[in-house]
Order: sequence, then C-alpha cells, then structure tokens
Amino acid sequence: MKTCSVCRRLEIVPGCLDDYSWLAHYHYRDNKLGPFAAIFALKPDSASAGRLGKQALGVIVYTMPSSGLELRNVATAGFFTGLDRSTRLALTNRLIRCIGRVIIEPRFRGLGLASRLVRQTMPKMDVPIIEAMAVMGLVNPFFEKAGMKAFTATMPERCVRLIEALGIVGLAEAELIDPHKVRRKLNRLPKNQAAFIDLEIKRFLQSYGSRRNMPASLERTRFILSKLTARPVYYIWFNPDKSAGT
Repeated sequence: MKTCSVCRRLEIVPGCLDDYSWLAHYHYRDNKLGPFAAIFALKPDSASAGRLGKQALGVIVYTMPSSGLELRNVATAGFFTGLDRSTRLALTNRLIRCIGRVIIEPRFRGLGLASRLVRQTMPKMDVPIIEAMAVMGLVNPFFEKAGMKAFTATMPERCVRLIEALGIVGLAEAELIDPHKVRRKLNRLPKNQAAFIDLEIKRFLQSYGSRRNMPASLERTRFILSKLTARPVYYIWFNPDKSAGT
C-alpha cells in the first residue's frame, strides 16, 4: 500500500473534530485537544473512497499561540519583546498560529504525508507566522521538510551538571536512554560514588516541585532521564505572502 500512487489519491480538505477524534489515539500526547483555530484532514479522493474508505488518514490541528516563548523571541529577532502583556498577547494572536497536532494513520507513515499536511496547509491559515513545538523533532524532522526552520533550546545548567556528574561515575551521555540499565549501574556504584551521585540527583530534582523528594528507584531514574533527554525543538515558518507589519 505504501506507494506513490496512494499519495496521489489523497487530498487535503477542511476537517472537523470528528476527523481528529478518529486519529487522536495514534498521537503520543493525550487526546485532550482544547480550543483550536483550524483542522485540516487528509482523505481519499472521491474516486478512491470505495477502496480506501472515507475516514481521515491524516489530520493537522492549528491552535492559538502561547503568549510568550523564549525561542520565538530568538527566531523573530526580538520582534515580540519589550511589549506589555496585553499588547504582546494581541499581537501574537493576530500574527501567529501554532501547529498543535499532526497525526498520520500508521499504515500510511513513511510516505511524506506529515510534511505534505504541514506544507500545504500553512498558507491556508493566512497569517504571517506559523510555529510548532516538537519533543521528537530531532528524530523525525518533518517540520523542516515542510519548510519550517528549527531552533533548539540551550541545555539548562542543571542538566549539564547532572550529565557531567553521571559521566564522572561511568555513565556516558549515550547511555542515558535506558532507565533500567542506568538504574543497574547506579545500584552497583561504590559507596562514595553512590553518595556523590545521590546528592547531585537531589540537587537536580529541586527544580521539579513535588518530585524533589522522590526516593531512589527505577521511577526516579526514569523521570530524571526524561528531563535530561527531552529536547523540544521550536519551528517557525514565515509566510512569504504576508509580513508581520500587516
């Protein structure tokens, strides 16, 4: 089924909540969508509906933007900085829309349909700026393939410090993707190294509210690694037919 002929039989049409709900369980985030600005669906054309069905095979959801993002200020050279909150909110709501979800039905992944959905729907939003945030952006860079530019955040100092501490006791950064393996290595550390790394972990957890007092466990290790390895990527697209001054 994964052929170019299938892609030619699919079209992008205005969508609705039912299209999103049909595919929501395939997304890694929870399916609570909240307010949205627009939905577009990828569906078989009328000639192919009999064979491929009438349900959406892909969906993209646009939402209103957050009021302030650090990487937005970097990407726009400070265009939204220096404003009072109400002015900034009004300006971002007028100029920006955010891609909140892109979902492709698993049988049709690997065909470039996610980037097609992004590329062909961004101009339809009729705003100067489209943005997106993606935790898995570096793994599956379909936003860049669609013409968006990526910006990555600087690693927080607390993450750098803990990664260096883990390296001191023999855990390389490349190993920090397997909580079971990391937990086993930590359990085998000599007493002095175990005390050192436990102190560093407690220092690291001070930034995470109720998590600061988590006891040493696989659950704590899994949480720590999720914070060390998650690197959200910010994406932005400037509409060539619009300008931020309009």
